[in-house]
Amino acid sequence: MSSSIAALHVAKKQLGLDDDTYRAKLARITGKTSAKDMTEAERQKVLTVFRNEGFAPAGADRRRDGRQKLSGRYAGKLQALWIAGWNLGIVRDRDDAALIAFVKRQTGIDHTRFLHHADDAARVIEALKNWLTREGGVGWRRDRLAPSWGNEPEYRIAQAQFARIKGWKEKQFWVEVRAILRTPITGDQMTRDNWITVMNELGRIIRDQQHTGRSD
Repeated sequence: MSSSIAALHVAKKQLGLDDDTYRAKLARITGKTSAKDMTEAERQKVLTVFRNEGFAPAGADRRRDGRQKLSGRYAGKLQALWIAGWNLGIVRDRDDAALIAFVKRQTGIDHTRFLHHADDAARVIEALKNWLTREGGVGWRRDRLAPSWGNEPEYRIAQAQFARIKGWKEKQFWVEVRAILRTPITGDQMTRDNWITVMNELGRIIRDQQHTGRSD
């Protein structure tokens, strides 16, 4: 058995696909219902689709520190919102197990990898976004007059973080962003990695203030 056929069998199991659903997917992607009948290029095409749906190949399912990543089609977005809550100081436990427990409370589903239906995922995503709005002050409503980056979730989260830091009322948001990144960057130049750096640093400040009770 080739490595790509073996990977497809692993993906089938990991994504929780029954045989009929699996073969229907193969047919929709390649016109063939059996991986053995496909060319290698066709098998790789199917694997790409499965990765986009949450399949984590062996070796790609662990972080640099050896911990296993969350898997599932919606795991990335759920984890991003969970970490946003951590960086806003409203999520007290950033561990994946805490997020999995939250998912189960909202849906009754035991793990993010079993979230296959959009309505189940939407229930968890909306619950997280509402929590971030209610307790973290994050605004999600789109502003038609804002530049495109002004409607990005990372910007909205970072703004809410900035507003929560004690003693920063007189400071300017972009001055602090540039200080964190150590570059005279503008909104349209910000990358996702830039925003992650900013959100992590603002989160560190928020948690430090919560821990110490500092008021200035």
